[in-house]
Formats: sequence, C-alpha cells, structure tokens
Amino acid sequence: MKKQSLLKGTIILGLSGIIAKFLGLFFRWPLIMLIGDEGVGYYQMSYPLYMFFIAISSGIPVAISKMVSEKNALGDRIGVSKVLKESLILMSFMGLGTTCILYFFSKQIIGFLKWDPKAYYSLLAISIAPMFISVVSVFRGFFQGLQNMSPTAVSQIVEQIGRVIFGVGLAYILLPKGIEYSAGGAAFGAAAGGILACIYLLFKYQGIKREFNFIRVKTDENILWNLIYISIPVSLGATAGTVMGLIDSILVPQQLLKAGFSYKESTILYGQLTGKASVLVNLPLTLSMALCAAIVPIISEAFVLNRKFEVIDKIEMAVKVSMVIALPSFAGLFFLAAPIMNVIFPGHGEGFEILKYLSISIPFIVLSQTSTAVLQSTGSYILPVISLIMGCIIKVILTLFLVPIPHINIYGAVISTIFAYIFSSIINMNALKRKLNIDISYYQVLIKPAYASTIMIIAVIYIYKFLYGKYSSGISCILSIFSGIIVYIFLIILLGIFKYSYIKDKLLKK
Repeated sequence: MKKQSLLKGTIILGLSGIIAKFLGLFFRWPLIMLIGDEGVGYYQMSYPLYMFFIAISSGIPVAISKMVSEKNALGDRIGVSKVLKESLILMSFMGLGTTCILYFFSKQIIGFLKWDPKAYYSLLAISIAPMFISVVSVFRGFFQGLQNMSPTAVSQIVEQIGRVIFGVGLAYILLPKGIEYSAGGAAFGAAAGGILACIYLLFKYQGIKREFNFIRVKTDENILWNLIYISIPVSLGATAGTVMGLIDSILVPQQLLKAGFSYKESTILYGQLTGKASVLVNLPLTLSMALCAAIVPIISEAFVLNRKFEVIDKIEMAVKVSMVIALPSFAGLFFLAAPIMNVIFPGHGEGFEILKYLSISIPFIVLSQTSTAVLQSTGSYILPVISLIMGCIIKVILTLFLVPIPHINIYGAVISTIFAYIFSSIINMNALKRKLNIDISYYQVLIKPAYASTIMIIAVIYIYKFLYGKYSSGISCILSIFSGIIVYIFLIILLGIFKYSYIKDKLLKK
C-alpha cells in the first residue's frame, strides 16, 4: 500500500474534516431552525458523554497507528495483523459496554448530573453509537498506521452524511411529539453515521485482507498489553481535553442558575456556547486534528528507525503548519463573529459575542494538540496527560468562580477554556524543547504567520465594509472571507513562510 507524506496526509484528512464539519453545519442549521437554542441545549447535554467515550477510547486508534507504523516499517506484516486483531477485541468490548451503561442507566445519569429531565431522550438515542464507533476507530487507526489517510477521510464524510440525513430526518418526524423527542431523534444521527462508516471501512479492508488477515493470526498478549500501555496515557490526555467540554455540561448550567438565570435561560446560553460558538471554533481545529493524525505514524516511523534529522524536520514543519492554521482562524472569527454567525444560522445569530471571545482559545488549543501528538509520537505519553489534567483543574476553578458572577456569566466558561489551554500548550512546548533539543524559531513559526494574519484581517474587514453597502451582510461576509484566503496564501509565499521548493522536495516526496 502506497504511503502518503505528512503534507498530503494532512491535506486529505483536513479537507475531509472540513467537508464533514460543513455537513455538520447542515445538521446544526436545520436543527436550530426546528428546535431552537432550547432543543439544542437538550441535545448538547447528552453529547459530551458520548464524546467522553470517544476520548476514553481515543488512545487505542493512536496506539494502533503508532504500532502499525513501526511494525510495517520493519516489514512485520504478521505483527500488523496481530495489532489489528487485539485492538478489535479490546474496542468492541469497550464500545458495547459503554452502550449498555448509557442505555440502561440513562435516568440515573441525568438525575446524578442534575440535567433537565427532557435530556433523557437525547441520551437514550446517542447511547447506541459507541458500539459502532469503536469498530470504526480501530480501522481508522489501522489505515493511518499504514500512512494511508484516504479511508479515514472518506469514512468521516460518510459518517457525517448519515448523521445529517438520519438526524435531521428523525428530528423533523418527531417534532410534533415535542422538542425533547426531536432532540432525541437528532442524537440518533450519531449512531446512524457510525453504522454507515463501519460498513465502508470493512469494505475497504477487504481490499488488503490478504496482506493483513487478522482472522488467521493468533492472539498475542504482549501486543494487547503494549496497546494498553500506549493507549491509557493517550486516552487520559484526550479524556482530560474532552473533560473540558464535560465540565461545561456539568458546571455551567448549574452555575448560571446561581448567577440568577432561570432553567430555560441557562439552557439557551449553554446551547449558544456549545451548539453554536464551539461548533464554529471547531472548524479550524479540524485541520489541526488532521495534522495530528498525520504526524503520529510518520514521526513514529522516523523515530523507530533513528532518523533524527527527519524527526526534527517534521516537528518543525508541524508546529509551523499549526500556527498558519490557528492565527488567521482566530482573527477571522474574532473580527467577523456577528456576520459569520448570521450566515451560518440565519435569524438565530444570538451568541456571536461568545464566539468572538472563544476564538481567542484557537491558537492555544491547536498548539496544545500538535505538541501532544509530537510527544506521543516520540514515546512521551505521561507529560501531555499531566499538562491537560492541570489545565482541567484550572478550568474547573475558574468556571466555579467566574460563571456565578452575573455580569460575567457564560463568559466565565470561555475565559476558563482560554487559560486552561494556555497553560497546557506552554508546558508541552517546553517539554518538547527539552526532550528533543529543538531550538524552534518563533519568528518563523509565530511572528511571520502573525504578520500575514494581521494584514489579511485588515484586508478582510476593508472588503467587508466596502461590499456591505452594495450587498447583503451574508454575501459580503462570504466574499470577504474568500478574498482573505487568497490574500493570506499570497502573503504566506511572499513572506517566505512556506516555499514551493521545500514543499516539493521535503513533503510531497517520501
């Protein structure tokens, strides 16, 4: 199977992720039109628990990707097949167990977390997803370990299409029964998407089954324990990150009540934070996650083969790419928060102020994600966990202190997120510098992209204001954003942030 370079793998996963996210907006938009901020609040209360399962099990795909990449680099195809078999057994057990817990204990979970009882149907519906997503995660990690990002990319799009069609369809069909039932139908979309993605990946596996037949190989306890050894700290780190969203779902509605808001007002504000602002902030993070997925197998292979200069080269490029993604994304969402929100959610643009200030967290989240992936690729699993756990502690403290203050309210959750990721990214970058003795040129990876982003956003604002007098706000916003992309690409080349010769010689060629 032909391998893909870091740049190509990142582009493939990034584009598919962006397409999936835009499909997700087609899910969010009709959902908000149907059930409003209140219904989205019911949906979002259950969603973090599902994402918590994804985080708990996320270490397995990363471990699979790392182990498959290393064994494939050494020509050990039987070892690759054993990794696939052990991971399927482990993840199937975890997925089915999670589904049973969420399904049979839904009411007890809602009572313990003090959620609105109407969130019951959403939690019940989304509980079906883990047993399918667990299998999907294994095959995605397997193909990524072979440095072929295409199956993962296509499966993400397939999953999201299933989620949109079934989620929105059921939300519409169930709306006459009540908003809570409609929110439950929307939540079932996650399971439908998982089923379709699972079918697709199993079909793709059939094409290489002769090379990597996991059925014919014997179970190997050593590989199982290695999987667990690698995946536990990775999962803890991912869990700590997802816990930040779970913290919001648990603490923010309660603390908003202390600030003097009613149940309905708290649910609406929480829906604006997690159902609108966070969704838009997650769009640029899609490219960051694509970069992280591409980093792990490539750096792991170079690391196990002792190619030190290649490791350093890929790390420096990864950090630079992360900033090139993060800085213009922050600038665009910060200065165009209101028109962007109105374009995505016509007539429901409330909460754009939350988006504006939450966008400040983007550079720090991206840097934290990238540095975590690099550390994991080089065998450092514990430190990223510690930094994220400490970040979670900071978030809890700030959320409990700031959200109950009436004039801060929901913005307390935003502030706590920003400071949590600032702390985590600083710790990770310092550790990376110490371990690999990398002297990162911050002028190249930070200052130059900042120059380009500043000039870009000035041009975008000017173009938006110029067009606003002639066209509607939505058209002006879209045209100014596309113009900004063109300006930014030109500035990247002009300032020498990326050179075509480097991309051609170092990244496109293996």
